[in-house]
Amino acid sequence: MDVVSDRSKPQVKEYMTRDVVTVAPDSTVSDVATRIAESDEHSGFPVCERRRVEGFISARDLLLADDDDPIFKVMATDLLVAHPDMKVTDAARVILRSGIQKLPVVDDAGNLVGIISNADVIRSQIERATPEKVGKLMRTLEQIHEIELEQERRTVPLADLTPTQGRVYADELEGRRYELEHGLAEPLVVIDNNGTLLLADGHHRVLAADRLDIDEMDAYVIVIDQEVELGMANTAAKEELEQIDDIDVVDYARHPLVQTTKRLQSTK
Repeated sequence: MDVVSDRSKPQVKEYMTRDVVTVAPDSTVSDVATRIAESDEHSGFPVCERRRVEGFISARDLLLADDDDPIFKVMATDLLVAHPDMKVTDAARVILRSGIQKLPVVDDAGNLVGIISNADVIRSQIERATPEKVGKLMRTLEQIHEIELEQERRTVPLADLTPTQGRVYADELEGRRYELEHGLAEPLVVIDNNGTLLLADGHHRVLAADRLDIDEMDAYVIVIDQEVELGMANTAAKEELEQIDDIDVVDYARHPLVQTTKRLQSTK
């Protein structure tokens, strides 16, 4: 089982489901197939001996098995799991890259403590406190430049945005695309510096929207009536960022948050 752990927040333990339905290794294929057929929520189950995760069984694993076969003969044993302290964004990348729907969550001893699904990951993302982000940014700008600012909520054309971040990550881009397709994306954060629209937060969402042929997006806009020299604008100029096409998409393998995985050996 490959486990990735990170102590930063938000963490998997904050969003995982703790009451997990499991099956025993000596359950039969017939019994588990019946449970899946009768369930509206489950297409597979963690396989546990007491609370220790031994494998995972999905409907696909049952297709060619005999009804009387024990689950331990057909279950997947080389599975991906999450740790309770794993960063939710890292769990999201695992889910998106692997195409699985749920990750069992295990502690350091390999005991099952929960399960996190793609729906839990989406919930964690759309609960991000964007208004607080905007308020903090506004206060910072007011203190640095000794000015008073206003905040608006409006739709902004993507073609008018100047990016302030030179790169985004490919699999996080897929996550934002999923949110957009399901109407779950949060607004952008934009600074209107006397007519120049600087994208302060939401580069992955903007690029995902552009790939979906979306021309404009909802945004929290911090309005500066008289142009001031902003550090993020200087950064954009140095990196020659003028439009969203100038943003580079970087493969996940180069993401700085990728952690070294460790192997947990299952024992019977």
